[in-house]
Amino acid sequence: MAAAGSDSKAAKRIQAISTQLTSAPLSAATANVHPTSIGGSGGSDLKSFQAAEQQKWTAVDQYFVDRLQPKADSDPALSYALSNSTAQGLPPANVSPAQGELLSLLAKSCGAKSVLEVGTLGGYSTIWLARAVGEAGRVHTLEIDPKHAKIAQEHIDRAGLTNRVTIHVGEALKTLHAKDDSPGWHNKFDFVFIDADKKSNLDYLRYALMFTAKPALIVIDNVVRNGAVTDSTSTDVSVKGVQTVTDWLKENAASCGIESTAVQTVGSKGYDGFILARVKALNEK
Repeated sequence: MAAAGSDSKAAKRIQAISTQLTSAPLSAATANVHPTSIGGSGGSDLKSFQAAEQQKWTAVDQYFVDRLQPKADSDPALSYALSNSTAQGLPPANVSPAQGELLSLLAKSCGAKSVLEVGTLGGYSTIWLARAVGEAGRVHTLEIDPKHAKIAQEHIDRAGLTNRVTIHVGEALKTLHAKDDSPGWHNKFDFVFIDADKKSNLDYLRYALMFTAKPALIVIDNVVRNGAVTDSTSTDVSVKGVQTVTDWLKENAASCGIESTAVQTVGSKGYDGFILARVKALNEK
């Protein structure tokens, strides 16, 4: 049996490491390391702890995908979208299969038939959403990079969803501003997924509120930033973007008819989370 003093020191060490996690992003380079303890000192402690946690989160993600989404990994369109995105050098910023299924379930749960997605990348989440809206539904997705848009279009075409998806290429804010003059976009969308540059989150949300029907759901992804969202001194533009939109919701949600929450997540994509906001119906209290 270990001495009480040793237990106390171990507890303090674990607490110190846990505290550091909010300011030290998980490293993909350490994801294959499998430590057996939190021994040692300094940076090696933190890396080993992070690697062990990431391995556990990834394994749990796969456990549930295997049992609840058995077709996700073998789906030809989804698998190709992931593998080809990697082969084409796209950043690994797509949602995970579990997150894709969640988006699909949320869209189906609110009966979404018209979806706005800000940030297409390789079209992986777009495929999930396009399937969710059904044959009569439509997805409008915004992508700044022409290369990404071309690759996403290929993935969408291979999935047989060409008629359900329109990719708008260019800066999202410019596209949204242009659509503000188009009456066809006002009160149009019943589901919005915001997953682009975080510094513009509040602008995207404001446009989403102009373009959504009532009621509607809005998802803002990647808001936890590995815990850095709580750091009031952060100069990171993505962190500050999340803080800005969260503060705006705090001050304006009630007057704008919005109810919202944030959910922290861990999994194959690391430690992050999303804001889920619901735009209330016109006569709803």
